[in-house]
Amino acid sequence: MTALFWHRRDLRINDNKGLFEALKQNEIVHPIFIFDKSILDKLPNNDQRILFIYQEIESLKKSYQNLGSDLWVYYGEPSEIIPKIAQELNCSYVYFNNDYEPYALQRDQEIQLSLNNIKIEFIGKKDHVIFEKNEVLKDDEKPYTIFTPYSRKWKANLKEEDLREYSIEKHTGNLVQKQQEEALITLEEMGFESKVLHDFPDRIAKNEILNNYHLSRNFPAVKGTSKLSLHLRFGTISIRKLALIAREQNETYLNELIWRDFYQMIIFHFPKSAENSFKTQYDKIIWEKNEVHFDSWCTGKTGYPIVDAGMRELNATGFMHNRVRMVVASFLTKHLLLDWRLGAAYFAEKLLDFELASNTGGWQWAAGCGCDAAPYFRVFNPQAQQEKFDKSFEYIKKWVPEYGTSSYPEPIIEHKFARERILQRFKAALNETNVLGKVQRTLFAVS
Repeated sequence: MTALFWHRRDLRINDNKGLFEALKQNEIVHPIFIFDKSILDKLPNNDQRILFIYQEIESLKKSYQNLGSDLWVYYGEPSEIIPKIAQELNCSYVYFNNDYEPYALQRDQEIQLSLNNIKIEFIGKKDHVIFEKNEVLKDDEKPYTIFTPYSRKWKANLKEEDLREYSIEKHTGNLVQKQQEEALITLEEMGFESKVLHDFPDRIAKNEILNNYHLSRNFPAVKGTSKLSLHLRFGTISIRKLALIAREQNETYLNELIWRDFYQMIIFHFPKSAENSFKTQYDKIIWEKNEVHFDSWCTGKTGYPIVDAGMRELNATGFMHNRVRMVVASFLTKHLLLDWRLGAAYFAEKLLDFELASNTGGWQWAAGCGCDAAPYFRVFNPQAQQEKFDKSFEYIKKWVPEYGTSSYPEPIIEHKFARERILQRFKAALNETNVLGKVQRTLFAVS
């Protein structure tokens, strides 16, 4: 049999579940990648994530060539390209690794319908997470919406098989043999610049970091986090391999990987949460419409040094320390009373490791409107966060060199005022929702 294997968020050959199954089950496998025009057309022409992907595609292509094969790369609409190529090559199957975000699910459904019409089977495999979809459910077969019981069930369900490596070494002979090297489309042809603005992190899980992760992960001036999120996002490393290492070395780090599975499960079961508050009553909140405050937040000029340091780090590097992400998100939504969607969209534009499920989950957690979120009355005090996690101002001085001089702005909002305002605003909206709910239930009961 002949098959296509479609690389997506899995830019590696080794330990790739979908590729492994395609090679194991078929005599000839054609590996392909598609630069999805529907996604790329929405991005700025200097988007560094596209440059990262492009570099990884170049590397992946060379890896296939070293095996006597090649990677065929296309630019366009996958829903048009996949059926066309599969039919031209007389494929019986198209293999891929599952994606759980709303756009991907809709795209894959369209492709499946097209392939069904020409008698080609569309086969998805689990590779992006350890547990997907309905694999970790409550006893009543409903999805979890609270992390702690989900994580307990996740760990209880975990078996060695879930962390196995899918080596293709025995099956590489089933890769289609190239006649000549396929030319790679250029970034410029797709409308993107090739200028590197950010350094991309290594894909190595460093023992010294993982061993001390639980002690150092909250301190932004310290190299205490793995910075592997970019590689997990695009599948340049295997989640199974990383989870195996984490299980052996640091449970706190393993819990972070479980959070990632949790948010992927949430967006799969509750796709509306990508744009709307998971706790729907929070969509009654009346947000402020202050463009000056939003611009100050974006540019790191709020007068709160740990917030400003985080935003400047993001703008300069495409990365922000996880503790600081929580602080800046809380500040936008609770101090400035600006809609969490504004912050989520800004992160989506700037973060190299942007992933819809985790980004949405994190922002809704900070705003209090997500599943298992921080309660609305929990308002981070930026000064207290700085005193606890950057006591010597090392992180702040790196990104806000003018801090402590007359050039540094005064706070754009006073903490006590902001806290009282958010408590009143949220309480009023949530009380109104509760009252309406009680009235509706009463009317239904007597109708």
